[in-house]
Amino acid sequence: MKPARDSWLNPALSLPLCFVAGSAFSWLRLPLPWMLGPLSVMALCNFAGAGLRAPRGARESGQVIIGTALGLYFTPLVGRQVMSYWSLLLVAGVFAIVLGILGGAILSRLAGVDRCTAFFASVPGGANEMTLLGERYGARPDRIALAQSLRILIVVVAVPFALTYSGAHGVDVYQPADVQLHWQRLGLLLFLSAAAGWLVSRTRLPNAFMFGPLAVTIALTVGDLHFSSVPGWLSNAAQLAIGCTLGSRFERQSLRSAPRYVTAVLASVFAGIVIAAAFGALLAWGAGLSIATWVLATAPGGLAEMCITAKVLQLGVPLVTAAHVTRVFLLLVSTGPVYRAALALGGDVRIK
Repeated sequence: MKPARDSWLNPALSLPLCFVAGSAFSWLRLPLPWMLGPLSVMALCNFAGAGLRAPRGARESGQVIIGTALGLYFTPLVGRQVMSYWSLLLVAGVFAIVLGILGGAILSRLAGVDRCTAFFASVPGGANEMTLLGERYGARPDRIALAQSLRILIVVVAVPFALTYSGAHGVDVYQPADVQLHWQRLGLLLFLSAAAGWLVSRTRLPNAFMFGPLAVTIALTVGDLHFSSVPGWLSNAAQLAIGCTLGSRFERQSLRSAPRYVTAVLASVFAGIVIAAAFGALLAWGAGLSIATWVLATAPGGLAEMCITAKVLQLGVPLVTAAHVTRVFLLLVSTGPVYRAALALGGDVRIK
């Protein structure tokens, strides 16, 4: 007989627990209640040793819905406006590479780990991708996975709270396409989005179930082909699924096994948030754009989580989405070459 944590009952119990947490966060009027509530309760329970798991496919399902909802912002006019900021998007993407290098230096110094592990643990790319890539170069995959998960957790919690209580809510001039809710068309749109996500996943790109739906919905919306809007409760359910999955990644043992390393990760992540916020504010000031929007656009968080934050707080959704998509692509193609360049310069410290 399977232990309780490995049975179907485990994720079945996680969902109502996450719903109660999301409802409580919503009642308390906390930022991003339907993502941060489930994330918090799952992480806290697992840190206490509960061993809760998210339902299989929950994150992918949530990403399909969120990617579809975000794509509806890219009307022809908005698409042209976003493309006019291509140079800023490129600069923000290159900055993410620099931020990973700085974070790796801080983590290596504070935690006493080799620079290879510290570098791949600090690059704000996909957690799975950085873990696999780092292992290829001889880094410790367990330490990379832990650092990447902690980075996403901290950024997802800290950035929305900071922006909300700074008064940055509700300044977005961009709005999704004005389309009525049509259930049959919405079903067709979500089917197309899910199919695109599956196709992109065959290429092993990170965040495939965000990229695929985004690409399909943006193409349709830019082409003035409108299927349906996405109801708010469905977006909330998607946030719950993503938050549940993020929180389920944490275990009490991971914190106990390397307290110095965890402390160093926390320090490097908070330093990265501050540096990224300052850089985003500088970009916005130079271009005459919303500071809050570009702080969010340069934040070292996950693609789905930062785009959800932009949507809920109404902070330049298309620009934030475009910035994080650009960042992920640049990191995907450049992280390996950047590290190889560092090796050529003799900058690596190999694991003993």
